[in-house]
Amino acid sequence: MDLKIKQLKIRDIINRETAVSSDDGEIVYNLIVNCIKNNCIAELDFSEITILTTAFLNSAIGQLYNTYSSDQLNNALKLKNVADEDRILFKKVIERAKEYFANKKGFEDSANKAIYGS
Repeated sequence: MDLKIKQLKIRDIINRETAVSSDDGEIVYNLIVNCIKNNCIAELDFSEITILTTAFLNSAIGQLYNTYSSDQLNNALKLKNVADEDRILFKKVIERAKEYFANKKGFEDSANKAIYGS
């Protein structure tokens, strides 16, 4: 059975050419989750996006790793029209998300220790 592909053009969703805010990332995240729940592939189209930040990507994609496995996301997400220089951002966000959600308590304990001391 072929899964339906839902095209999500980021520029049209956030109504700007800069994908920088976590709030905009949250909007995209919710669309992706809705797509996954409806058994379709979310094809994220980054054409016309001139600036992309990890804050946006953490909200849009990184937090998906809290709920879904890498295999599930590899099957449910497709990227389109990502600038070569932005591909490294995706890789960093995904690696950090996997590490964080694999050891969430350890990360939070380390952050609390760094902020508040022992």
